Amino acid sequence: MDIIENIEMIREYTNGMDFPAFLADRKTRDATERCLQRISEAAKKLGDLAEAEMPDLDWRGIRDIGNVLRHAYDRLEPKAIWAIVTTLLDPLFLSTKATLARLEATEQTHPR
Repeated sequence: MDIIENIEMIREYTNGMDFPAFLADRKTRDATERCLQRISEAAKKLGDLAEAEMPDLDWRGIRDIGNVLRHAYDRLEPKAIWAIVTTLLDPLFLSTKATLARLEATEQTHPR
């Protein structure tokens, strides 16, 4: 749920923006980066379950972006963040949402 919620927040923050608007809005860039850090951390907490349930996603990259944001923030280009927002979040959102729904349905049909 943390992944889904943070993607939804990023969508809300960047709604209607193009790259120049994103570049000009430091608060939105900062908020987006913070949400990406939380997505990264949630991916770490999922562990092997992420790869097992959603092998089509780049989990290493998703996890590693948190380290980049924390430790190499001074070298990170806003264009790279914008590329993540505009190209990588939708597949992550759709896959995570579908997997969560599938796992919830399985739990309801086969409770522990």
